[in-house]
Amino acid sequence: MTRRRVLDSHQHFWRIDAPECAWPDADWPLLHRDFLPQDLAAAVAGVDLAGTVLVQSQPDDRDTDWMFEAAASDPVVLGIVAWAALDAADAPARVGQLAARPKCLGLRPMLQAIADSEWITGDALRPAIQAMIANGLCFDALVEPRHLPALARFARQWPGLQIVIDHGGKPDAANLMLDPWRDDMAALASFPNVWCKLSGLRTQQRQGQDPALLAPYVTHILACFGVRTMWGSDWPVLLHMGDSYADWIKDALMLAGDIGEAGSTRLLEGAAREFYGLG
Repeated sequence: MTRRRVLDSHQHFWRIDAPECAWPDADWPLLHRDFLPQDLAAAVAGVDLAGTVLVQSQPDDRDTDWMFEAAASDPVVLGIVAWAALDAADAPARVGQLAARPKCLGLRPMLQAIADSEWITGDALRPAIQAMIANGLCFDALVEPRHLPALARFARQWPGLQIVIDHGGKPDAANLMLDPWRDDMAALASFPNVWCKLSGLRTQQRQGQDPALLAPYVTHILACFGVRTMWGSDWPVLLHMGDSYADWIKDALMLAGDIGEAGSTRLLEGAAREFYGLG
């Protein structure tokens, strides 16, 4: 297979012994260690990497501050998606402070960990979302299928906010479930401000499941979002499946099917550049 240039829209760093690091725990043995810039450099050896977008992994200001320090002088990290407590009284000020930092591209609340599937539509978030739009920040939606109807209402409410669905909306691929995820994703794709990441799908499967079983999910995502679909590694989480960084590039292209040279370039690099404003 021809080696293709990649702009990774979704990767993580963490320090397992940091007090704010609540996950991964010992139940995830392949992930339960530090993952730092030098580890990424080793993982992408042989990959034609244009750069990455570093995404938060802990809902804690200390982790966010550390990410900016860790990536400040790392030329591989082109931008950062940070975390902030969007329902806090001082959220607009915090959003403004983060937006002023070099490399800040957006924010990601950890919606998957919030029991209230409707939290995203609450009035408490309005000042923070207004601040995000005013500062040109994007919104990464870490959702499960239960959140998708509320996310559609959120997208309708905030047409000026650029939103990307992380990990294809986390369908239940382990059990080969397509519905109601399929219809909910199609509804979200009708909003021009909503994009989708082709990332994290392998870890929605069981260990040992064939990546080829993801074909209906990838086909549907591409059919719905088209040029608004961007590739992301979800490294190092993908290591949980025994996959290498290069494995997911190969598998994603296999699952995408015949999208042509221009389509592959758009998926692997162009869409992330456009969404995050990386030039």
